[in-house]
Amino acid sequence: MMAAEGQRVVLITGCSSGIGLAIAVMLARDEMKRYYVFIPLSLCVCVCSVIGTMRDLKRKDKLVEAAGDVYGKTLSLLTLDVCSDESVKQCVDSIRDRHVDILINNAGVGLVGPLEALSMDDMMKVFQTNFFGVVRMIKEVMPDMKRRRSGHIIVISSAMGLQGVAFNDVYSASKFAIEGFCESLAIQLLKFNITMSMIEPGPVHTEFEMKMFADVSKKEYVGTDPETLHHFRTCYLPSAANIFQGLGQTPEDIAKVTKKVIESPRPPFRNLTNPLYTPIVALKYADETGILSVHTFYHMLYNLGGVMHVSLNILKCLSCGCLRKRAITPT
Repeated sequence: MMAAEGQRVVLITGCSSGIGLAIAVMLARDEMKRYYVFIPLSLCVCVCSVIGTMRDLKRKDKLVEAAGDVYGKTLSLLTLDVCSDESVKQCVDSIRDRHVDILINNAGVGLVGPLEALSMDDMMKVFQTNFFGVVRMIKEVMPDMKRRRSGHIIVISSAMGLQGVAFNDVYSASKFAIEGFCESLAIQLLKFNITMSMIEPGPVHTEFEMKMFADVSKKEYVGTDPETLHHFRTCYLPSAANIFQGLGQTPEDIAKVTKKVIESPRPPFRNLTNPLYTPIVALKYADETGILSVHTFYHMLYNLGGVMHVSLNILKCLSCGCLRKRAITPT
């Protein structure tokens, strides 16, 4: 199956479930059939001519079921492992003329817990996927985009790539790294008429997050001192659960934002998907010393305790400007 004339080929990594699957299906089901999707059965997907990839081939049935009648028409499957140079090359080689109009880097892994209990090997695996996996994909498609002087590279990053979060040190670091890499590269790519866009979700209700929280709650975290482990279990985990419940978006929400960015005449570089996170980013950049944001998050985690719901209400108020009005009125 090949893309029809006028269709755009999109390659999406990490499509076995969650955000990647939602993006692949949404693009493949585009009413105007502007996309043809190829989905590598390992970690990639192309949309517009949508190509999707998955690392776990056993999840193929789930994707095929979600795609429905567009499977084989505007969505096809390939294989891909973003942690392998050879696999990445073979994946792109399997696409006609190696022509990719839109690359969407969604493949990612998480890592949560006290730093003392995390192995260096696990940390490196996070960077191998979240950072070097993205770099591999971009390196493979970028030369052809440069020759054509056309292309759009999209990275599904995270709000944690803009603001660090306690006990997510390594995951946040991997997202900070890819943010810096893409911001630097975006400047160069403009010369070749290639657009770079970051999609920055906050909490999203997916199997990825749910499985991670389930695994985290069972782990013993050997090597962690009792006080830190107590803070992790009694402060961080309940707070994280409340945040997911109060602020979490769906994969379809992220897919809609991504599609809007793709179809924008001037796609923005940064795209926070959840407006409730805008005040968090603003807080960080409002104080160049960093003291304000670090201390604010410290108090939210350690001093509010069971009042995390209040913090969520504060974030909501910040978004609608309620607190700005109250700040003007003396009490």
